[in-house]
Amino acid sequence: MNQKPSNAFVAAAWFALGIGMIGFIVGLWRSDMLLNEKGYYFTVLMFGLFAVISLQKAVRDKLEGIPVTEIYYGISWFSTLLTITLLVVGLWNATLLPSEKGFYAFAFLLSLFGAITVQKNTRDTQIFNKNKDLN
Repeated sequence: MNQKPSNAFVAAAWFALGIGMIGFIVGLWRSDMLLNEKGYYFTVLMFGLFAVISLQKAVRDKLEGIPVTEIYYGISWFSTLLTITLLVVGLWNATLLPSEKGFYAFAFLLSLFGAITVQKNTRDTQIFNKNKDLN
């Protein structure tokens, strides 16, 4: 990587992460769900954000030849798929309107996409700055 991500791409990534998270959390806050249901979905969101950041780092490290243990790589994939499964199972069994279920699903996926992209941009910027300092 010898090019820093553009400011527009960085802003779009943060925008996607912010809109996804804020939309999901505001949706939970305004919903008529029980507190334990809200807690479940909030925990799935936080776990999902951590899982995709961890997965993005593990995949990127492997591509760049940085050692990554197979167990960590596998756990990263498992955690990411588990969070998506937990959300799907939760929404499938929820007594919500289909439009609400769709809202939560898309806000969740937008949040995951934003987290992956923000992590990628952060890493690309660090590598660019490191290479610039070496020259």
